[in-house]
Amino acid sequence: MSYVHNRLYDVCSRCRAGFPLRVTRWCASTASDVALPDFLKGAPHRKHPGVTHLKTLCLPEGLQRGALSLIHKSEVKDLTERAGRLTNFLWSRKRAAEASQLRERAIALEKKWMWNEKEQQRDTDKHSFEAQIRKKVLTEMRRTTYHWTPLRYDEELGVVYMAARLAGGYAAVLRALNEIKKRDLAFTPYSLLDFGSGLGTALWASHTLWGVSLKEYVCVDSCGAMNTLAEQLLTGGIEAGEPLIKHVYFRQFFPVSPKVQADLVVAAFSLSEMATQHDRQETVLTLWRKTSSYLVLVENGTKEGHQILMEARDVLLKSEEKVTPDSRRSRTFAPCTHEMPCPKLLSQKVVPCNFIQSYYPLPLRGKNPEREQEKFSYLIMSRVKQKSVGQVDWARLTGPVHRRSRHVQCQVCCSNGELRQFAVTKRRHGRHMYRCARSCDWGDQLPVIQAEENNPTDETHDSYAGTDTMV
Repeated sequence: MSYVHNRLYDVCSRCRAGFPLRVTRWCASTASDVALPDFLKGAPHRKHPGVTHLKTLCLPEGLQRGALSLIHKSEVKDLTERAGRLTNFLWSRKRAAEASQLRERAIALEKKWMWNEKEQQRDTDKHSFEAQIRKKVLTEMRRTTYHWTPLRYDEELGVVYMAARLAGGYAAVLRALNEIKKRDLAFTPYSLLDFGSGLGTALWASHTLWGVSLKEYVCVDSCGAMNTLAEQLLTGGIEAGEPLIKHVYFRQFFPVSPKVQADLVVAAFSLSEMATQHDRQETVLTLWRKTSSYLVLVENGTKEGHQILMEARDVLLKSEEKVTPDSRRSRTFAPCTHEMPCPKLLSQKVVPCNFIQSYYPLPLRGKNPEREQEKFSYLIMSRVKQKSVGQVDWARLTGPVHRRSRHVQCQVCCSNGELRQFAVTKRRHGRHMYRCARSCDWGDQLPVIQAEENNPTDETHDSYAGTDTMV
């Protein structure tokens, strides 16, 4: 810092000695650029408040040891191949078709074919003709409708799921929870409710972040085999061993009392396992009633997963009168920067709003596995009233950050509900914003304000900056 001060002193001396006005202006801009802007809150650029991404994650040592122990004891044949097939099946899975949608489609097909085959109707009996059309409609519906079936986990399939999804699920949930940890430093949860807990990835992820303050973990899963495996993972795979995390309670149903709330409620990869939209909506409202501070929902980073989360968001924002007894309104905490319709869902070509997290999978073959990436979507709803920080809006990076030699290309979702493309440059946006942008990654936030008119004399790559400007 002393070098910077001495450099500024030399420049100012030369300005006073009669150097041109452009040098004086350069001196003033340099002096103002040295002072850190308010949005950094004293943090270095690479750790500014909007940075929430994590480095490559590994499973906690006890969890990995327990998982490998259970896998070796189970002796499941063709485990690696079965795990790969299960992963592909879960990733490609869609929602079950609603009865109303099927009915509307059947009626439309029937009307279409009735109209197209009017000539044939004249030569045949009316009732016979209608029966032929209905049969044709049923055949077409069976052929083109996605046949959704619920997954029934036993102990063997639970082990396959462990090999396929334990590490990736843990990485996705930890990344989502880290958003709360980074942005709400005062949040110290006492209790966790994990719905559809499965193998307990949310339990382990929350313990990693708030193990000191969390004193009660309630895991709810209707599958007894998965609860058994989750309990065994807590002891490191050792029978009758001491649990590595204390005060964990497993249930197959929700707690009876409607007034009991948890500070942190998580449902990871659970809503997509429900047969109807009505079931998902009722479950989301029940989870919200049991939420004291934050509700975290995580799904696969597919179109289906994203749309399920947006349905849940709409239910909580529009159905507040049904949520009792806590009257505090719901607020969207992350990743959305607004409470307007999702701009990605409004586009003709629906591209899911998803994020990635690098992780190391289980070493099933005894060798250190290569790094993989989990692509997921998440939604965090809050009852906690957020403090407004100045006039700066934080936009969410919704795609990869492309770092070039003299600019950084970013795609962000702004607080006005619009998707924008930016090219952050040092000349246009200042040294601080440029360095922050280079330190960001997919899923982080950048501070944005409305810009003035574009300067036609800017460099060519500044044309990417659109109509908004980074602070």
